[in-house]
Amino acid sequence: MSGARGEIVRQGGTFLVVGLAATAVHALVSLAARDLGHASPVAATACGYLASVGISYLGNARFTFGRPALHGAQFVRFLVVSLSGFAANLAITWLLSNRLGWPFPATLAVIVVVIPALTFSASKLWAFAARN
Repeated sequence: MSGARGEIVRQGGTFLVVGLAATAVHALVSLAARDLGHASPVAATACGYLASVGISYLGNARFTFGRPALHGAQFVRFLVVSLSGFAANLAITWLLSNRLGWPFPATLAVIVVVIPALTFSASKLWAFAARN
């Protein structure tokens, strides 16, 4: 596979690997905050986000999209995408865990499928898009 389609497949695969690393950190920290720190599901999710956001930015800037990591405007765009994903993450956590009573691990399972799909699209099309 070559051309634009091949590049999207490569980027999608790399985004997946970076995302798995960030998600693993997010999930582990979230579970530890919940189980060891007795944090609420929303607070535990916030802890997980804070622990994983740097991995996501640096990994995706350098490896997924081949962009410089130290780029102010790009970082601001990434933060908009990331914080939007985080807000959706918190909303899903609140809805499923707090309102519907789902077990926290089941809520995390939904989050780790939905949020990466949304953030890849926004990252590819806007946050890390090459600017002329």
